[in-house]
Amino acid sequence: MKVSLLYGKRTIDVAFSAHAQVSIIRKPQMPLLQDSQAAVDQAVASASMFAHGCKSACILVCDVTRPVPNGLFLRSLIKQLIDGGIDRRSITCLIATGLHRPNEAAELTSVINDDWVLEHIRIENHHARVDAEHAELGTTQSGTVVKLDRRFMDADLKIVTGLVEPHFMAGWSGGRKVVAPGVAHADTIRVLHSARFIEHPLTRECVLAGNPLHEELLEIVEMLRTRSRRDIYALNTVIDEHRRLGFVNFGEIVASHNEAVAFAERFCVVPIREKFDVVLTSAAGYPLDLTYYQAVKGMVTPLDILADEGTLIVASECAEGLGSDNFRASQAKLLAEGPDGFIRRIEQKRFADIDEWETEMQLRATRQTRVQMYSEGLQGEDRRLTGIEMIDSIQAQIDASAPERRIAVIPEGPYVVPRFATS
Repeated sequence: MKVSLLYGKRTIDVAFSAHAQVSIIRKPQMPLLQDSQAAVDQAVASASMFAHGCKSACILVCDVTRPVPNGLFLRSLIKQLIDGGIDRRSITCLIATGLHRPNEAAELTSVINDDWVLEHIRIENHHARVDAEHAELGTTQSGTVVKLDRRFMDADLKIVTGLVEPHFMAGWSGGRKVVAPGVAHADTIRVLHSARFIEHPLTRECVLAGNPLHEELLEIVEMLRTRSRRDIYALNTVIDEHRRLGFVNFGEIVASHNEAVAFAERFCVVPIREKFDVVLTSAAGYPLDLTYYQAVKGMVTPLDILADEGTLIVASECAEGLGSDNFRASQAKLLAEGPDGFIRRIEQKRFADIDEWETEMQLRATRQTRVQMYSEGLQGEDRRLTGIEMIDSIQAQIDASAPERRIAVIPEGPYVVPRFATS
C-alpha cells in the first residue's frame, strides 16, 4: 500500500508492507458545489444592499499562509459593492497579515489571484508594528487593550473574508479571527497570544465553547460593531483536501461564521476509536508548510490519538526555513531554559514575546510524545533550533517500525482533526 502526503507543492509517497497495521485518516468525502462561481455570486448577492448608504468599504483578505480561494469571490463581491453605490476608489482590500510579513509582488498576485482586482482596487498590507496605522477601540472585560487598523475601523462597510478550517488556538480560522489578530496592533496580538490564553486547556483546535481566546475575539468584534453602529460582515469558504469549494456564505460575521463552522466540522473532525503507536502526518503542504513556525500546527492536531510513548512523524518542506528572527530567538530560549523553565517564564508575562506562542504550542506535542520531522528546507542551525528529532527519510523510519506497531497516516495534516472516541 502507498500513501501520498501533502508536502510543499507536491506530495511524498510512503509505502507500507502488507503486514503493517495501517489506518488512513481522511475527511469524509465533502459534497462539492457543482458551479462554484454561481454559488459565490448567489452568496454575495445581498452585499449590494448592505452597501447602500456607505461611502467606503474595507475588505479584509487573509495572507499567503491560508489557501483561500480569493480568485473565486473577490471580484464578484466588489462588483456588488459598486452596484450598491460605493465608488471603487473608496474600496480597499487590506491583507490581514497579523504579525506576518507583508505580501508583495508575485506573492501578492498569488494571494489575490484576480487581475481585475489587482488593476482596479487599492490593495494594502496591514503593518502590526506601525503605531500610526492603528486606533484604540477600548479594553475588553479581561483587560486586553484593543487597537485595530484605522483603515478597517474607519470604513463605513467592514467585510472579512477567509477560509474556515481547524485552528489550533482559536478553534476555527476565519470570521472574528481575521479582525484580531488579523488587523490588530502588535501589542493587542501579544496579549491575545500570551500564556493566559494559550495555556488554557480549551484553547485548542475545533473547540469554541469555553475557549477563552475565541470568546475574547467575539468581544472585540462586538466592541467594533457597537462603535460603528453597523454590523460587520463575513464571506466564509470551506474547501476539500483538493482545495475545491464545498461551502460559501455571506452575512453577519458571527452568525455566518458559525454556519460555516457547523458545515466544516462535519468533515474536518474525524472520530477514531483507537490510539496509535505511530502517527505519520503532514503540515498540509503549501502554503502552510512554508516555515517550521507554521508546521507546528501539524504537530499539535493529532495528539489525541497517540498512544502513550508513541511517535509522531511530520513531513514539512519548510522551503523558507525556520521562520522569523523572533521565532528563532524563542526557540533558542527553549533550548537554553528547557521546557519547564520556558513555561514558567512566559506564564509571568502580560505581553508574549512575538512568535514565542508557536514555541509554546510546540511544547504541547514534545511534552507528550516523541516528535520527528522530515524537511528538505531546514538546514544547519535551523535543524538544531527546532528542538526535535530531524530525520533523513520517512520511508526508512516507517520500514524500521516493528510490524506489530499500529500506524495512523493523516495525509492532509492539520486540516483533519482526529478525535479519540470510545463509542
